[in-house]
Parts: sequence; structure tokens; C-alpha cells
Amino acid sequence: MRYPLVTGISTHVLDTSLGRPAEGVPVELALHTEGGWKVIGTSATDSDGRVKDLPAAEAGSVVRLLFDTAAYYAGSAERPFFPEVSIVFTVAPAQHHYHVPLLLNPFGYSVYRGS
Repeated sequence: MRYPLVTGISTHVLDTSLGRPAEGVPVELALHTEGGWKVIGTSATDSDGRVKDLPAAEAGSVVRLLFDTAAYYAGSAERPFFPEVSIVFTVAPAQHHYHVPLLLNPFGYSVYRGS
């Protein structure tokens, strides 16, 4: 069986306190290397709270999605308890795509592997 050499990664952010997509959240995708984290792509959530233009990651690598939640809340009266959310996971060799949603509110967050 042949495995893909790269795996696509996408995400979306839902603001559970407002009950709607979180638009304008800066997101960075980084690859873990011997020297630390190497940023391989940056983007921001669209009006539907989605990021679809992150680069693919090499199968077997460890990657990090970093969400700048402080920037998202900068224009609101809410001050987030978590100024950033970092999600680190291993890209499985047999996985063609990962979708990693973030459910966000000013005082907490939840993340899961979507489909």
C-alpha cells in the first residue's frame, strides 16, 4: 500500500459565545524541526470561519496550528483568557487530509479532529 507523501490541513473556528463563525482569526501552521518550530504557512479565517489555504504537511511530521485569539478579540469588550491557542499533532502517513476545528469563547476552547 502506498501512502501519500503530504497531507492537506484545514481548520475552522466557531465563536461559541456568539453562536457564529469567527472571522479574521490569524492562523499559522508550523513544522517541528530539530531547531524548533518552522512556520510553513499563515492565513486567517474567512467570513465562514474557515481556513482552506494552508500548505500540506509531510506525512509523519509533527505540526502546530497556532491561533492568535488575542487579535480576534482585540476589537471587542471581551479580553480572552487564552491569548493564543496552540494545537500540536502528528500527521499520520495514511491520512490524506486533516480538518481541525476550534470551538472558541473568551474563557475556553475545545478542539477535535474533524472530517
